[in-house]
Amino acid sequence: MFADLQASDFNLIHLPIDELSLDPGQAVYHAEDEGHAVFTLRSGLIKLVQYLPDGSQRIVRLLRPGDTLGLEILVGQTYEHSALVLRPALLCRIPQDVVNRLSVETPRLHSQLMKRWHQSVRQADEWLTELSTGNAKARVARLLLSLASTGQNATPACKTPDLKDSETYCDLFSREDVGAMLGVTTETASRTIAEFRRQGVLTDVQLNRYRCDIPALRRIAGDI
Repeated sequence: MFADLQASDFNLIHLPIDELSLDPGQAVYHAEDEGHAVFTLRSGLIKLVQYLPDGSQRIVRLLRPGDTLGLEILVGQTYEHSALVLRPALLCRIPQDVVNRLSVETPRLHSQLMKRWHQSVRQADEWLTELSTGNAKARVARLLLSLASTGQNATPACKTPDLKDSETYCDLFSREDVGAMLGVTTETASRTIAEFRRQGVLTDVQLNRYRCDIPALRRIAGDI
């Protein structure tokens, strides 16, 4: 977020920017919490969760290194989603007052904020079109392609960089989380992943870590 700032801009920062280290299962914040900071993710993986009236959850986006969380508080809103850690995460917590002051006093940060807003909207659109459409097999395949990409900031499925190796690796999480990401039941997610393992599309390496047959996943996803 501060990539474009100049040395003089940092003189405007009078509140500490903290570094946080969180373990899987911990929350960065919860939906409807009053927000006082935005966060940038340096390493790890975080899910944004929306809880539905029936008590079920829907994962609306995955956040990866370089992504920004909680931008909605800059326009006077509470946090829209719950941000929960999937893989050990290292974050920077930036006080809202710091961001507000810099965005007013230096156009360089304002430009970065606009880029971050646009990035968030684009990721949401891609999530909707890539991971919430098609049959269950295609959705699971697209998720696996996204997770298997070596580029941590890659967007889902068809937007990933060209993976030239025929095999690479990915780490999965609980089948409940997979189902909540894709809008399918936990049972459907489990059954689909089990079928991919039987077919050799996924090969167990260790618990929840798999070697992926990228060409096969792309065929299933409808990418080629």
